[in-house]
Amino acid sequence: MLIADRPGAVRPREEFDLGRLDCYIKAIDPTLEGEPKSYQFSGGASNLTYLVSYPNRDLILRRPPFGRKAKSAHDILREAALLQAIRPVFPYVPAIIATCDDETVIGAPFAVMERLIGFIPRHDLPEGMSLSPEQAHRLCLNMTDRLIELHAIDPHSVGLGGLGKGQGYVRRQIEGWSARLRDARTPDTADFESVMAWLAAAEPAERATRLIHNDYKMDNIVFSPADPAAIVGVLDWEMATLGDPLMDLGSALAYWVQADDDDEIQAIRRQPSHLPGMMSRDEIVEYYCKKTGICLDRFDFYLIFGTFRLAVIAQQIYARYCAGHAANPDFAGFGHAVNVLERRCLSLIAQAGR
Repeated sequence: MLIADRPGAVRPREEFDLGRLDCYIKAIDPTLEGEPKSYQFSGGASNLTYLVSYPNRDLILRRPPFGRKAKSAHDILREAALLQAIRPVFPYVPAIIATCDDETVIGAPFAVMERLIGFIPRHDLPEGMSLSPEQAHRLCLNMTDRLIELHAIDPHSVGLGGLGKGQGYVRRQIEGWSARLRDARTPDTADFESVMAWLAAAEPAERATRLIHNDYKMDNIVFSPADPAAIVGVLDWEMATLGDPLMDLGSALAYWVQADDDDEIQAIRRQPSHLPGMMSRDEIVEYYCKKTGICLDRFDFYLIFGTFRLAVIAQQIYARYCAGHAANPDFAGFGHAVNVLERRCLSLIAQAGR
């Protein structure tokens, strides 16, 4: 059974000039036939993703969000160049069809890429679909294995040695995300000052400098309709960089709500990581370290940082929503999620001190 990720109507205030886009793309790919139709995917809270459907082919369009954005975020053209660089050694990414830095076409830089057919787990599995405990366990192993494969790529061998700033990544991340949180604060959300102070004091030594995804989670992964535990592709590479791979793992596990987490955390779950058979965060860390040969006594810092970073991302999105620059009504609840995540950070810090 084919269970493809299905888009809906383009949200008000997030439309673009489909006619101008059509002319631009057909000049690059004249095999496209007829008039296109446009739809928008509901998932994702940062760059906007659309389906551009021609009678003979479906394409994906990605563009930055409307309104105020972090200075270095949402760089669509950087993301497209990265995908082109890693596709020969990491085939789980879509092929790039076209890129454009001319904002007169649709109002922003954009990239057009192939559509990967499969399903994307969001809050829950697609309607009518289920996973056995064995399938759920294998899905976790496959997700972790793909992350391990990514971290094993030599950035210099694919021309990405200059993607990041190298050593000092952990310190830059603490300082950078702290500044972003303070810049995006709204009166109804937590200040995280004690969390930021703990992170600055607990900074560990860096393990390595590798290519990292920086937003690795289920709703950025396309799974196979034929084998729901198998991965077709990994999406949303806008924050990929060079850095400590354990920071990448910590950020991924910040999204990982497992079955025994408390009700407050369950209420903000955004992926079905709680299903029977899914591995726990500790099990994933143990598996990752065993496969990579990393010896690690404690993972506290990385999970707490990942949780804090997730809160900052939610806060930035919530601030854009409050300013009227983001149209997705789901973002109205992000302020509450930010406060929940501060309590989560403080709880993890208390546990780390035992």
